[in-house]
Amino acid sequence: MSQGAAAEPRARIERLYRSESRRVLATLIRVLGDFDLAEEALQDAFTAALAQWPRDGLPANPRAWLVSTGRFKAIDRLRRRARFDAALGELAARLDDQAPDPAGQDDQLLEDDRLRLIFTCCHPALSPDAQVAMTLREVCGLTTEEVAHGFLTGPPTVAQRIVRAKAKIRAAGIPYAVPPPAELADRLEIVLQVVYLVFTQGYGPASGDAVVRPDLADEAIRLGRLVAELLPEPEALGLLALLLLQDSRRAARATAEGELILLADQDRSRWDRARIAEGAALLRRAISSGEVGPYTLQAAIAAAHAEAPTAQATDWDRIVGLYDLLVRADPSPVVELNRAVAVAMRDGPAAGLALIDALLAAGQLGGYHLAHAARADLLRRLGRPDDARAAYTRALGLTRQGPERRFLERRLRELGRG
Repeated sequence: MSQGAAAEPRARIERLYRSESRRVLATLIRVLGDFDLAEEALQDAFTAALAQWPRDGLPANPRAWLVSTGRFKAIDRLRRRARFDAALGELAARLDDQAPDPAGQDDQLLEDDRLRLIFTCCHPALSPDAQVAMTLREVCGLTTEEVAHGFLTGPPTVAQRIVRAKAKIRAAGIPYAVPPPAELADRLEIVLQVVYLVFTQGYGPASGDAVVRPDLADEAIRLGRLVAELLPEPEALGLLALLLLQDSRRAARATAEGELILLADQDRSRWDRARIAEGAALLRRAISSGEVGPYTLQAAIAAAHAEAPTAQATDWDRIVGLYDLLVRADPSPVVELNRAVAVAMRDGPAAGLALIDALLAAGQLGGYHLAHAARADLLRRLGRPDDARAAYTRALGLTRQGPERRFLERRLRELGRG
């Protein structure tokens, strides 16, 4: 096969790795019962694909082929190691005898493996921070650095949490399964948190050169639907409503060249009205229960934006009132920051700046680039270019996402050198 003819299968394999590797890993974990062994099998399967597919052509069902090949590679790996540990030989024989070839299994079973894996990672035997870090890393494929950014902490801390969580799952024999109905409600909160964090990493990636990562945003919505169907509690419905309402803006959030467009400047005719309608209907279902939690409140805020025909027509008084409720329901520095921005839109930049300065003075958001970017924008609107320039520079030093960096650089150029 010529080099040009081989290039297309290799490119297809690279695309499959980006889109399917975490689904393949989830199934391998179910089949093999071990995170580390499954991760090795995943790499072995894609290495085999790189060797065979350019020569033999792509299989009819690439995902099933990868899972099946990974399983056989894992069994071979265990047999080789059995020379030093007889127990591994017994495990290899048991996997060979008992585990059916995943290539012949129902597609829905393979699709739901990621939901099973989320519940495994969110087992109550693990600490809450470990649950979220483990799921974001293993289920969604975020790098340790990306997970650390979501926690506003350092990568070594996140790495230690993940290692300890894997060891705990192995030692405690935590099952790879969706829990029985009696246990679902107790596990729901952390699962919803994980789905939400997956979406935020897709909606606003911590690094890279894309405004949106559609693979993560779409996966979060798919998982949100599964959870809402499995347990249609108000907050599960509220979260799904929030994801749909936020994602409805996807097409309007970037230029054709991939440059960031702020909410106030977006072409609202490009917002996905079908997603807005579905999200609004879910929001009404969640509110009708009488139990309004943090995700439902955030969905209500997103709905207020979606209902405004123009940025100028936004009901900021309503949004500030919803943030007042959210601060009480789910207090956090980021929620306080968002409320400060809403106050600035309602009462003027000076009012918002005072709130942001108080948050930064408390030491809660010093390393959060969006806090400095918001502060810079308010200083710019107040006619304080030197202070705005310093705040934009601080924000630029903290962000690793290409479109955000270019946006901040444009703002600095607009302010001039001073």
